[in-house]
Amino acid sequence: DTAAGAFWSAGFQPTCRPADEDEIVFAADKATFRRRMGGVESLLEVAVSPEQAAEVRRLTLVNHGSKPRELEVVSYAEVVLAPHDADLAHPAFLKLFLETEWLPGSTALLARRRPRSPHENAPWATHVLAVDATAAGCTLVGEVGYETDRARFLGRGRTVADPAALDPGEVPPGTVGPVLDPIFSIRRRMVLAP
Repeated sequence: DTAAGAFWSAGFQPTCRPADEDEIVFAADKATFRRRMGGVESLLEVAVSPEQAAEVRRLTLVNHGSKPRELEVVSYAEVVLAPHDADLAHPAFLKLFLETEWLPGSTALLARRRPRSPHENAPWATHVLAVDATAAGCTLVGEVGYETDRARFLGRGRTVADPAALDPGEVPPGTVGPVLDPIFSIRRRMVLAP
């Protein structure tokens, strides 16, 4: 909430802030996290495709107040692109071979692992933000922001529960390329009607 300078997450993690209302439902096809914080209700639906290596998250926001609210939605995901055991054994080493890229026309971040040999396939991942502002009754404000450097997003000595990127007035610099500790973070500001 940009006017109040307050922030929370669509689930209890990562900010660990208690909500006015909280409901979690696990079903065979998806997990649903519903929270209400200060008049704003969020419904986060998370589905993982069993056929593809894909996860889809849909966030629906409802303003139950009587006045418009200016909100900023910020995503955060850590990029690995390696088997789980390899990441546990050498996380810092594996991150040295990742490169990120911003595609402004698609509102997407890409990450790929540089191949070690010409015969190795380079795995890649994408993180896309799609907004249906007409159905949500909101107005988009400003440009889309992004960040792929974890250190810049978190800030010195900070954690995902209180990152520097969410400080009032803070705008992510939009770092891409061969960053030391890659993440995906896309932000979008909007005015949500009552």
